[in-house]
Amino acid sequence: MLSDIEIAQAAQPKRIMQLARERLGISDEHLEPYGHYKAKVSLDYLASLRERADGKLILVTAISPTPAGEGKTTTTVGLGDALNRIGKKALICLREPSLGPVFGVKGGAAGGGYAQIVPMEDINLHFTGDFSAIALANNLLAAMLDNHIHHGNALGIDTRRITWRRVVDMNDRALRDIVVGLGGAANGYVREDGFDIVVASEVMAIFCLATSLQDLKQRLGNIVVAYTREGKPVRARELNAHGAMTVLLKDALKPNIVQTLESNPAFVHGGPFANIAHGCNSVIATQAGLKLADYVVTEAGFGADLGAEKFIDIKCRKAGLKPSAVVVVATIRALKYHGGAELKDLKTENLAALEKGLVNLERHVRNVREHFGQPCVVAINHFVQDTDKEVKLVQDAIARQGVKVVLAQHWARGGAGAEDLARAVVELADSGRPTLKLVYEDELPLWEKMRAVATKIYGAADINADAKVRAQIQKLQDDGYGRYPVCVAKTQSSFSADASLRGAPSGHIVNVREVRLSAGAEFVVMICGDIMTMPGLPKVPAAEKIDLDDSGKVVGLF
Repeated sequence: MLSDIEIAQAAQPKRIMQLARERLGISDEHLEPYGHYKAKVSLDYLASLRERADGKLILVTAISPTPAGEGKTTTTVGLGDALNRIGKKALICLREPSLGPVFGVKGGAAGGGYAQIVPMEDINLHFTGDFSAIALANNLLAAMLDNHIHHGNALGIDTRRITWRRVVDMNDRALRDIVVGLGGAANGYVREDGFDIVVASEVMAIFCLATSLQDLKQRLGNIVVAYTREGKPVRARELNAHGAMTVLLKDALKPNIVQTLESNPAFVHGGPFANIAHGCNSVIATQAGLKLADYVVTEAGFGADLGAEKFIDIKCRKAGLKPSAVVVVATIRALKYHGGAELKDLKTENLAALEKGLVNLERHVRNVREHFGQPCVVAINHFVQDTDKEVKLVQDAIARQGVKVVLAQHWARGGAGAEDLARAVVELADSGRPTLKLVYEDELPLWEKMRAVATKIYGAADINADAKVRAQIQKLQDDGYGRYPVCVAKTQSSFSADASLRGAPSGHIVNVREVRLSAGAEFVVMICGDIMTMPGLPKVPAAEKIDLDDSGKVVGLF
């Protein structure tokens, strides 16, 4: 059996200029090629499409992820290919992979099997340099902040109340908490600092929510980096940093176009994590896709309690997007894991564990339909070990909720294996645009917004926080940020903030450990449980298997 990277390397993709011209009608002068198989689309060209009607937006989300994997990106790619196979003009919109997971656990994030986007190695590694530009913009602001303090601190910044952190696109636990300014007066003031991973940064969130270069610059200028001794916020524009940051990001903001193994177009742009950020690709890419295709398939990271909730409550709220249908991806083996089966036993038929684990899927489906107001179809991402009895058990259980379940075999068969899923999605999407529901309204206080997400979506009994965090949240409310949505950072492995609680735990308390203001992105981050904004590498990182062979080919990348 070929590995994902071997399948990708055996592909014969089209030249990207030809594909964009033939499939999307984008002429060469509007494209900036990065080699033969990837390109950026000019913002001026995208602006010229504003009067075109929008296509239909399809959201792909999933059950709570497990170590067994669910295949959400693979399903997104397979569905996009299948829609094109049944005669629909479809385009997919995905996030760019972070090097943290690539070298940490996953080893790649461009789909899998015969449902991949290519060039796989480029997409998983440096791609077109967008993440490097985001890191540079973030760290330029950090450098200018420390430089301002070093040269007299005219703004009166309280060095104990600096909130801006540096970033790197790598899992490195040693950088979570550091001390800067050591080595004497020439090196600035000594203070505590820390690093986040790029995909958790506010600059990444701003990048993915901005609708133009002008909007990007405005948002960057609004970033709150510190507070004065009197408690006044200090913004990036007061340091005169936002202009240079915009310059660093001006080319990165142009969406990247690549293709699937079946030579169907794909936008891959932006990449915030969903467990510590808002988990969606860029608004610019999604809006462009809706002007260029009749159906746009996009994903939101991790389970529907994280990525889909933020897609609805942050991205759709701010960008005016409205999905026409939702696909909830599940695997038989992951459901058995949620039912208590151990990882080593997931290839064995276990109807009891499967039935017990179905509560996870059922809650996600219920949330999508009742709290987001979206019609959905469940896609069982098929594995060869799945038995007919197991598949029927899932189909019968979900059918009782009035939801269709489709067995999808895109990993093994590409788009041909997802044609039934594509037809089910088209039927849903064409049956009438549903009324989008938000989990909470803008006017609700920040604390109550957090409570609404926890009780409605996570099944929690309530939320709590220590007195210091409660006071910080109230201060943000009093300072005028109460209208912002909340972006919850928590474990992706459970509806709770405890990664060990599988299935669909209820009645738990969600503890808000920390709160951060993202004034440029216009949301408030609620950090819950023990989630880290700078992940660490596992005992055996994926990087140990990644290498170049004697012919110069990348090996071991998933």
